[in-house]
Amino acid sequence: MKSIKLYLDFYGLNTNVYKNLLKFSFILLIILNSITLSQKDNFRKIENKAFKIGEKLTFEVKYGFITAGIAEFSIPKITKIAGRDVFNVVFKVSSVPAFDLFYKVRDRYETFIDVEGIFPWRFEQHIREGKYSRDFSAFFDQRKGKAITTEGTYDIPKYVNDIVSAFYLARTFDYSKMKIDNKIYLENFYKDKVYPLEVIFRGRETVSVSAGTFKCIILEPLVKEGGLFKSEGSILIWLTDDELKIPVKVKTKVLIGSIDAELIAYEGLAGTLKSKVN
Repeated sequence: MKSIKLYLDFYGLNTNVYKNLLKFSFILLIILNSITLSQKDNFRKIENKAFKIGEKLTFEVKYGFITAGIAEFSIPKITKIAGRDVFNVVFKVSSVPAFDLFYKVRDRYETFIDVEGIFPWRFEQHIREGKYSRDFSAFFDQRKGKAITTEGTYDIPKYVNDIVSAFYLARTFDYSKMKIDNKIYLENFYKDKVYPLEVIFRGRETVSVSAGTFKCIILEPLVKEGGLFKSEGSILIWLTDDELKIPVKVKTKVLIGSIDAELIAYEGLAGTLKSKVN
């Protein structure tokens, strides 16, 4: 750049021309760098008709006949991480005031999912349950195959999931030709390991909850670590049997009884709920 300035000075060009040339060169470098980065990525592209920015799903969490808390999935915005557009997905669970006296819960999970490829770039977990607390975060370097966490750096396979991004990825799949007990195989990273995550198709059923009556498909994820609920048994998820596949009900077995989460409200959907009966 010094030689360019001398050239300009020799021919009597003013400083403004030099400054504009610097700005143009800087912008050109950014554009070229972005093009090169996108050419190197070569990430997968998954068609997603299931969810979009602005979606918000609210659930009532019950322990037996007792309302224990409120859970919420939301996609408040699209942002950028590692040069890629990502959905900022937030999952929150809070116990209701009456239940706080017995066991106060304030859990928050956050994941940043690649808009085109539906895989995570970042995951956060903030658990506040009774006297127990845990904060964990991971950056998934999908280009280098590394998970950089608050506890260390670990090797990961391409497109590895956290538990929240795995759920949203599962919503994009086509289950129309699946038979009972067919499986989907995913990989889930948590703490310091990659765990196999099998999702079993359990059939179809019509389910009634506060938000309405829906024709649903039933999935059973075999979660070994990093689940959204602590369980000692199976987890069953009822998703609407349409393109949106929004969760209508979740049943989780615990040491004594089960915890049920049922849909009570929804907004900002990516399309029409064709599976809704009434």
